[in-house]
Amino acid sequence: MELAAGKWDDGIQRRAAASFALHAIAILLLLLLLPKAEPPLTLPDDGLSVEIVPQAVESLKMPEPVKAPLPDEAKPEAAKPEAEPAAPVANNPPAAAMPSAAPITAPMPKPAEFVEPRQLFSDKVLADPRSRRAREALRGLAGSERNLQLCDLEALEQVRRAQPAMAPDTLAPYAMAAEKVSGNSVEVKGGAFRSKRKWYNIQFKCELDAGSGKVVSFAFLVGDAIPQDEWQEHNLVADDGATDQ
Repeated sequence: MELAAGKWDDGIQRRAAASFALHAIAILLLLLLLPKAEPPLTLPDDGLSVEIVPQAVESLKMPEPVKAPLPDEAKPEAAKPEAEPAAPVANNPPAAAMPSAAPITAPMPKPAEFVEPRQLFSDKVLADPRSRRAREALRGLAGSERNLQLCDLEALEQVRRAQPAMAPDTLAPYAMAAEKVSGNSVEVKGGAFRSKRKWYNIQFKCELDAGSGKVVSFAFLVGDAIPQDEWQEHNLVADDGATDQ
């Protein structure tokens, strides 16, 4: 029995070795039958250097998850300028048509006012020794003529004091219009006085005391210069033979 078993084992080993050899031969034959690999193709060397730039791979962006808006969350919007509040609409009834206004008339220019001096000078001028001839001439006059000459003297002195730039030396109370003498009142509306060889318009009102014959009230208004082409018409001359200072 032992001998038979030994023979059995040898037979198994032989069959295994033969099977291994057959497999090795089959693998070798298979390798020989395979096509041979071609050698790699060699590029011609033309002196050009080629630089291969790897293409940038864009980073993959994962889509953001869509969030459902919360009930109290408002969708953000771009800031908008605040609109001006609309003007309140008045529900007033339409106003009645106004009657056409009458054209406005420009006011008349206010006339120049008379100057009422605080001090009178005719009495003082006559008291001066240099006025001796004037005093004698007045004594030879009576009534309205004397009153007129005395008021003329007051007018000349008032102009000299009020406007120092002028040097009045002669006054013609009736040059432009007739004077008005009534009792102890004298009113001149168109008088003229001469200063530095020019003539100027003048108006004045004069009141005298009945007892003393002195001037007690006076008011005057100096006007514009009288054009020279009107002098001859009103008997006005640049001088009376003496130098006009």
